[in-house]
Amino acid sequence: MPFLRQFLRISRLPLLLAVPLVALSACSSTEDDEDSLLTEAETIPVEQLYNDAQEAMDKRSYKVAVEKFEQVEQQHPYSPWANRAQVMAAYANYQQENYEGAIAILQRFVRLHPGNENIAYAYYLLALCHYEQITDIGRDQSKTADAQRALEDVVRRFPGTDYARDAKLKLDLTVDHLAGKELEVGRYYLVRGETLSAINRFRNVVDNYQTTSQVPEALHRLTEAYLSLGVTDEARKYAAVLGYNYPDSPWYHDSYRMLVPESQRDAAAKDPKSFWQRWLPKKK
Repeated sequence: MPFLRQFLRISRLPLLLAVPLVALSACSSTEDDEDSLLTEAETIPVEQLYNDAQEAMDKRSYKVAVEKFEQVEQQHPYSPWANRAQVMAAYANYQQENYEGAIAILQRFVRLHPGNENIAYAYYLLALCHYEQITDIGRDQSKTADAQRALEDVVRRFPGTDYARDAKLKLDLTVDHLAGKELEVGRYYLVRGETLSAINRFRNVVDNYQTTSQVPEALHRLTEAYLSLGVTDEARKYAAVLGYNYPDSPWYHDSYRMLVPESQRDAAAKDPKSFWQRWLPKKK
């Protein structure tokens, strides 16, 4: 990173000053000017640098704010302001949707400063950076998986905090996206006649994403898939779970029409739970 290279140059200045004057006199005037500028930059009070950065944030000049917060860390790396500036630089990147830039800063921060007073917020902001990159279910869901892990990390590390409570809410959407992707792949297999592969995807939704909105369709697709294989008992089992738990779902009505003979439809419509009870899996 450019600011790291600049910091390394600054940190060598004391060694350069220790070189005999004869050696220094051999340096070009350009090098003298550069060293003079760096020394002058170091003399800027940290409070002034930080306030300038904060002023840029207030004006929503996020790119400028990032540069100025980075200057705080470069020029005053051992001050209490340096760690705070690091988190603020990440936040400024987040605000301008430079999520990868923010993630890089935050990952370094949580690695180097695990006991910092702002560590909970840093983990939360890191999770938000992943969460904001969740795409629709038709695309690759690796970002969604990253968001899930990061949000779960916040919930596990900081239970009872506002950060954890908000992370739990965002986890619902994140998990729903992952379940949606499984359904999409399952439907693809079903259309291609790869029924067993489709069944594996639908069962994954039912078994591992039970609280998501994708479960009713997954149960219907399992009913459909097993019927296509002629395995009626399994089809009835999943239709029964669907009818018993989601009697108002449109997916239930599709399964209902596929499985229930016309002569029995009145009874099923009057009391779906009782009707489907006989086909529900027996509890062990």
